[in-house]
Amino acid sequence: MIFHVLTIFPEFFEGPFAHGVVKRAGDAGLVEILIHNLRDWTGDRHKTVDDRPFGGGEGMVLKPEPVFQAVESIWPERRPRQLVVLLSAQGRLFDQGVANRLSRESGLLLICGRYEGVDERVAAHLADDEISIGNYVLSGGELAAAVVIDAVARLLPGVLGNESSAAFESFQDTGHGEGLLDCPHWTRPADFRGWKAPEVLLSGNHEEIRRFRKDAALEKTARLRPDLLAGAGHVKIED
Repeated sequence: MIFHVLTIFPEFFEGPFAHGVVKRAGDAGLVEILIHNLRDWTGDRHKTVDDRPFGGGEGMVLKPEPVFQAVESIWPERRPRQLVVLLSAQGRLFDQGVANRLSRESGLLLICGRYEGVDERVAAHLADDEISIGNYVLSGGELAAAVVIDAVARLLPGVLGNESSAAFESFQDTGHGEGLLDCPHWTRPADFRGWKAPEVLLSGNHEEIRRFRKDAALEKTARLRPDLLAGAGHVKIED
């Protein structure tokens, strides 16, 4: 998959993609991440990308012209399964389901919002989707773009090495409506400061381990994220 990122701070991405899973995926040719400086599509000597909002108010707004020109230059002819995504606080909430859907595309072009926002004509007439990574406001879409790329890239074939790794992570729906948190995990030593790993995990009985992990995932979801139980049709475990 090819990721394009449109930003006014291209140097921001020198760090997030230089380590871990995303870097290994890039080195293996499984993903390609291309960073584009929005100011390259401006025509004035100050490389202006923003202006005051109509109607007054605080802050500045990213202008539509450089954004449209950039996207149309990067993708002169949009091919099937190439999506333009605007990252903004006003977008629909990004979750594992959205990550799964985006992972099935061939290319994503992520527009990093900045300042007070982006001219609404970008969302209405250029972007295929508008996404927020949470119910809070960031200074810009760069952190959000890094989150989206990491979450999507790890779902691509070959990126994690073990194909089943992503299937059992938190929020992943395996087709039976689960969407729960991942189960708790323990490792060596089995007894640490008197806190012992559950005996069933040391038993070697795979069916009992499977049942324990499913119950443990349900219990942890009920305790920390009961909202997920309602969405998946589960009955909340009472304290």
